Amino acid sequence: MSRILIIGGHGKVALLLAPILVEEGHTVTSVIRRPAHTGEVEATGAHALVADVETLDVDQLTNLVSGNDVVVWSAGAGGGDPQRTFAVDRDAAIRSIDAAEVAGVPRYVMVSYFGAGPDHGIDPDDPFFAYAEAKAAADAHLRASALEWTILAPSALTMDAPTGRIDVSASSSQHVSRADVAAVIAAVIGEPTASGRTISFNNGATPIAEAVRA
Repeated sequence: MSRILIIGGHGKVALLLAPILVEEGHTVTSVIRRPAHTGEVEATGAHALVADVETLDVDQLTNLVSGNDVVVWSAGAGGGDPQRTFAVDRDAAIRSIDAAEVAGVPRYVMVSYFGAGPDHGIDPDDPFFAYAEAKAAADAHLRASALEWTILAPSALTMDAPTGRIDVSASSSQHVSRADVAAVIAAVIGEPTASGRTISFNNGATPIAEAVRA
């Protein structure tokens, strides 16, 4: 079993992911920014680690990720302030990738979004523009790294019940439940063929394990 570090451990997807990983026998540490969230996170079976990745440099992040087999980036600034969006979703994410390389963490899973990339097509006046730019930069940095990376690009997120099934062949974004996103993260961690791939997906008809092996 693996030691897995989830950055952004109080996010809705991360709170659904941690119990799946714990049930599978992994040792899970969830990084959170606010001490008040410790109880909720530890109720998932994960160990809560309070740290603000926005303020940590590469050396500090190297200490944070050291000793883990997998880093899952599921953090985000939450939109609103473009400056903070770039600080978290681009700059902190990139530093965490560099830290994982320095620390010798082999596996890195990035949660991105459907349509992310330099050709995202978001208008600069759109409030989503900063996030799109930030994710494009972080994803590109991860692809250029020496890590065994997987970038997951789910479509619009819902709080629907899990279906256990996704569509990885769709050309346009529709929707996917956060519970299914959590299941996809867990599935790619244990799937060697997922390394070096960007997987865009909606809810669909293909069982998750089968879809991530495709």
